Amino acid sequence: MLLSDPHQPLSEVLQEIAETPSERISLNELSARFGGRALGALLLVFGILCLLPLPPGATTIFGLPLLLLAPQLLVGLRAPWLPQTLRHRAVEMDQVRPNLPRVIRWLRRIESVSRPRLTFLFGPVGQRLIGLVCTVLAVVLILPIPLGNLLPAASVSVLALALIQRDGILALIGYGAALASASVLVLAASVVIKAFQGLMALLSAA
Repeated sequence: MLLSDPHQPLSEVLQEIAETPSERISLNELSARFGGRALGALLLVFGILCLLPLPPGATTIFGLPLLLLAPQLLVGLRAPWLPQTLRHRAVEMDQVRPNLPRVIRWLRRIESVSRPRLTFLFGPVGQRLIGLVCTVLAVVLILPIPLGNLLPAASVSVLALALIQRDGILALIGYGAALASASVLVLAASVVIKAFQGLMALLSAA
């Protein structure tokens, strides 16, 4: 698969991937297609995959690469490092191809209004902060929490796109979504703990 033009919109790269006749595409091929944007683009791809209506357990599978990639931003890497065992791990195109047109339309709308701004948010400290937030969200995504993947996956996707576009407004939206994710998870945990305590109190009184 050919390397993409670094100035080619990401939506066009995904369109070319969607149109490929291959039944599978490896992480190595995806990385090559995204070129110098590969680290942010792979975070975006796996964040989006965690949002798709896939079979139960899919977020755990697609969250694991996020847990590998996000810390690489945290330590300041510019290009993704993949262990040999993962480089040839493939994504089944028949699972994701039906959803790609909708994703591509969404990306095109954002690309039409997005531009580099507030770029100080993407300096060495800013990149590490995005890596830290995405790492924490990746941990959440691999946990079997019913419906607990939507906000974290959306947060990772928006932050990854912000990194690719160098768009600070998108980054602020991503941070806001991450805070909302944390609030929802804390609330859910509180409800579960109170329900458990109530159940234990009933059992003790019986």
